[in-house]
Amino acid sequence: MPPTAPAPAGRRPGTHRLAPYSRLLRTPGAAAFFASGVLARLPMAMFGVAAVVMVATSRGSYALAGAVSATGLGFAAVVAPLVARAVDRLGQARVAVPAVLFAVAAHLSLAAAVRADAPDWALFCCAALASTAPNTGGMSRARWARLYRDDPAARHTANSLEQAADELCFVLGPVVAVALAVSWFPEAGTVFAAVTLLAGTLLFTAQRRTEPPVGAAGPKGRAPVRTPGMAPLLATFLATGVVFGSMEVVTVAFADESGYPGAAGAILAVQAFGSGAAGLAFGLLTLSGSPWRRFVRCVCAMAALMTLPLLSASVGGLWLLAPTLLLVGMAIAPTMVTSMTLVQELVPAARINEGMTLAVTALLCGISAGAAGGGWAAERLPGAWSYTLPLCAAATAAVVALLGGRAPARERAGQA
Repeated sequence: MPPTAPAPAGRRPGTHRLAPYSRLLRTPGAAAFFASGVLARLPMAMFGVAAVVMVATSRGSYALAGAVSATGLGFAAVVAPLVARAVDRLGQARVAVPAVLFAVAAHLSLAAAVRADAPDWALFCCAALASTAPNTGGMSRARWARLYRDDPAARHTANSLEQAADELCFVLGPVVAVALAVSWFPEAGTVFAAVTLLAGTLLFTAQRRTEPPVGAAGPKGRAPVRTPGMAPLLATFLATGVVFGSMEVVTVAFADESGYPGAAGAILAVQAFGSGAAGLAFGLLTLSGSPWRRFVRCVCAMAALMTLPLLSASVGGLWLLAPTLLLVGMAIAPTMVTSMTLVQELVPAARINEGMTLAVTALLCGISAGAAGGGWAAERLPGAWSYTLPLCAAATAAVVALLGGRAPARERAGQA
């Protein structure tokens, strides 16, 4: 039996503003799996930037660095759903431990290959083999979804807490990765991230009390990818991933071009901080109406705000870019929280981990394409013009969300 969940996490009169979050974490075993899950996710915010800095510093090519990073993310997009399906069928601990051991060995091999000046093909092979890392964020959300399966308000708060944790990782991750690579040696960020990933995953899977039982999972219900509404949602995730991937590489290159290579991590962290703060605030709101409408509004807001990095980088350079990325970040967390809530509503409960991993996989595919495209743009477009790539990707996400939102509405109308 799972631990008994506390009272619903909605806001109550006379309570502290953050009381909904504190009630969530008072669930027996929740604080332990949440904290270890955050530790396991921190490296996922480091690997991309760490690989770009490591390869670009050693080989002198942002195009190669972006392509290596894109290779790892691209293979993860294929492997991650398979790992998630195995988690649903066999259990989190039984699958995640061997998967993370293999991924850590591959990341360390990548660092060693760069250090030894191995051929380029060796870098691509190591990046591909590192794709087995389990989706700890999805496994953590699956635990919340089961604990609060009958409480939509609490699930919304839990998803907001998880998204804020993701953004916290993306605040700290790039800063730590760049700082280690610049102050120690180019491979330091990758090595540190690999060790942290192993420790965090082992601690997370050791929390067996809240792990969803294997008997509750299995190949039951409609395949997540065939669920009405999932196709447009996944397409929006794909385009949004291009925004994230290209923004990361373009910002690293723009900071280097501006003469402050070490500032890239801090600037990306500003964006993540804005997203994390917005996510926490969003989790305290009492929502009404269609989640699809909220999702479309959030994506459109993100697309509108993505005009700011191009304008600020063109006019004010690196230091005006940071505050505009703070504003851009404030539209990201509400978008991701709403989208994960949609996935939990659309996908059969027995395949929830697979469904959420498919969403993350679509995001990874976009990040992969965005990282490769960002490297190309950074080397071929002058100055701030490389920021046109994330802008176009955000506009595409908004169009897909606007058009795709009609599909679930038609499905509901047909069922009525």
